[in-house]
Amino acid sequence: MNIIDNAPMSKYTSFRCGGRAKKLVICDSVSELEQVMNEIAESKEEYLFLGNGSNTLFLDGVYDGTVVTIGKGFDEIEVIDDGDEVRLKCMAAALLSKIAKKALEESLSGFEFASGIPGSIGGAVFMNAGAYGGEMIDVLESVELLSPNADGKWELKTVPADNLGLSYRHSRLQETKEIVVSATLRLPRGDRTEIEEKLAELTKKRTSKQPLEFPSAGSFFKRPEGYFAAKLIEDAGLKGLSVGGAQVSSKHCGFVINTGNATTEDIVDLMHLVQNTVFDKFGVKLEPEVRIIGL
Repeated sequence: MNIIDNAPMSKYTSFRCGGRAKKLVICDSVSELEQVMNEIAESKEEYLFLGNGSNTLFLDGVYDGTVVTIGKGFDEIEVIDDGDEVRLKCMAAALLSKIAKKALEESLSGFEFASGIPGSIGGAVFMNAGAYGGEMIDVLESVELLSPNADGKWELKTVPADNLGLSYRHSRLQETKEIVVSATLRLPRGDRTEIEEKLAELTKKRTSKQPLEFPSAGSFFKRPEGYFAAKLIEDAGLKGLSVGGAQVSSKHCGFVINTGNATTEDIVDLMHLVQNTVFDKFGVKLEPEVRIIGL
C-alpha cells in the first residue's frame, strides 16, 4: 500500500491536468482495498474511487477527501477453459488493450471493439464502455464487487452482469459506488487470423481519425439519441475552437484535447461553450461522458 498526501491528480488522469487530492491511497491487493474502504467507512470521510483515470477530470484546487485506487496487483488475466466455453477473468486494473491481446492469443473473438479504448476493465464496466458497435454489456458475464453490506462493512461478492443496470455509458455502480475487483468475460472461439485482421483495421481507424498524440479522455460527450456529438460540434463551426490550452480537436470533433498547458478550468469552460452553442443551433443538449470531480 502506498499513501500520498497532497497528490497531484494530473499524474493519475489521462487529461494530464487538474488539482490535487488531500490523500491518495494505492492498494496492491484485495485485502488492502477492503481494509482501506472499511477504515473510510468507519471514519465517514469523503472518498472517491479512481480506476485508470482515463475518463476522469479533477477540478483545479484540492479535492478534500481520500482518492482510492489500485496498483499492479490488480492487472492479472486468468484464462478459464472448461472445454465448451472460454472465459477471461480480468482483475480490475487490467488494461483493455492487454485483454484484447490475451483474447487474440487464445483465439477468442468479440473483444476487438475495446482494443483501443484507453483505460482498464474496471472503468469499462463502471461506464459500460464501448466503441465501433460493441460495448461491455455484450461480453460481460459477471463481476466481483467490493460492496458495503447492511452494517456498512465492505465485503466481496459476485454479481451477474444482468444485475448491474448496464445501459448506454451507464451502470448502477455510478450511483452505488461499489468497486469492481474483477470482471469475467465470456468470449466465443474464433479464427485467429480474422481477429488479428479486425484488430489491425480498428487500430488503423483510430490512429487516422483520433488525436491520440494529445492528452484527452477519449470521446468527451455522450452520443445524443438520434445524433452524433462530433457531427453536431463540427456543424456548429466549433472544430479547432480553443479556450486556453483546451481545444476541440480538428482531427475529431468528439475529442477535447489538452494541447500542452490546459487547466481544468479551460476544459470546463470549453465544454460549456460547446454545449451552449450546439443547443442554441440545434436544440440538442450534449452531456459529458467524462466524470468531472468537483463540478
